[in-house]
Amino acid sequence: MQIIKSTADRLTYNLSRLDCDKNGAVIMQQKGNLLFFEIYQIKTPAALILKQEALSLGAEVALPKSAIMGNTQYLDAVLIVSERLLPILCSKLYTQPFGLKKMADALQEHELAFTSRIPKLMGVLNLTPDSFYEQSRFMGHRALQRVFEMIQEGADIIDIGAASSRPGSDWVSEEEEISRLKIFFEDVKRHNIHKLVTLSIDTYSSKVAALAIESGFHIVNDITGFMNQEMIEVVSQNRCGVVLMHMLGNPKDMQNNPHYDNVVLEVDSFFKRQIDTLKQKNVENIILDIGIGFGKTLRHNLELIAYLGHFKHYSLPLLVGASRKSLIHALVPSDVKDRLAGTIALHIQAASRGADIIRCHDIKEHKQAFIVDNAFNILEDM
Repeated sequence: MQIIKSTADRLTYNLSRLDCDKNGAVIMQQKGNLLFFEIYQIKTPAALILKQEALSLGAEVALPKSAIMGNTQYLDAVLIVSERLLPILCSKLYTQPFGLKKMADALQEHELAFTSRIPKLMGVLNLTPDSFYEQSRFMGHRALQRVFEMIQEGADIIDIGAASSRPGSDWVSEEEEISRLKIFFEDVKRHNIHKLVTLSIDTYSSKVAALAIESGFHIVNDITGFMNQEMIEVVSQNRCGVVLMHMLGNPKDMQNNPHYDNVVLEVDSFFKRQIDTLKQKNVENIILDIGIGFGKTLRHNLELIAYLGHFKHYSLPLLVGASRKSLIHALVPSDVKDRLAGTIALHIQAASRGADIIRCHDIKEHKQAFIVDNAFNILEDM
């Protein structure tokens, strides 16, 4: 049995996937402002008990129509429950057979992560030979193994890139980028990875973006900020999400004395212009990335994190990715492999100022840090 933390935007998909009764599905969707858990391969008797216990509290469990017949040993389910009711439900499951005690343990592990101010985690996976952090490089089928590891560690999104954008790097050709991604795209389709976790393609190539979307990717993360009209057409036609990132210049020269009169206002102006451009093409699912390390000095980076709340006026999710970047070295001279502590410190500051998504290499360590940090936000409920 496996449990994967789900989200409201996947509720419609899951109810359809389970082939629920349509009238029941409508009622369940109306309860969408709740917590959602995707539960895989649960014993049928356990699923029926779970539904009974959930209903007794005012929660809900979506099951396939075939569940009532009892002619399958295992099935999938979706649990819909409020934060207040989740601990009560778990206490009831601890007294039940068919593996429900183990399920309660797994649900309890997720409980703190749903208490509001923990950002989503976007894991970094590089299919490159030259990304600045060697431990993030996974080529061929090893990339698939790392995806499963990150899902287990608690990644909400996984961002896959095959063209390094580290400072000083050259643009990579579409042909080279596609050759690096070919095996991974095949693995995604073969193993239905896109149904287990949200996938983001980190690319500035419209052709690569299109191939990724065909393979099941949900988000296009373009470091050039969708300045390319062909890229805008791809995301518009496919109705996918986008990460709109600010970069000054290009990776080759972006760190050569970057200058701003006011970095916060200039990044804000860029966001406004590009958001308008994207929305004119009916691209609505936009995530804003302030672009830490992409044409910024240490002071610029720190100012953008310090004033992150300024960008909340767009009412769009904010992403911060400072993972193991050189601004940490500028504060405390260190090799990239020794920057985890500084990374987590920066990301906790970013989350406290409004970051909704943290892009990082180290999912497990970030998950632990945010759960501990968030415990102080929910102290009165403990």
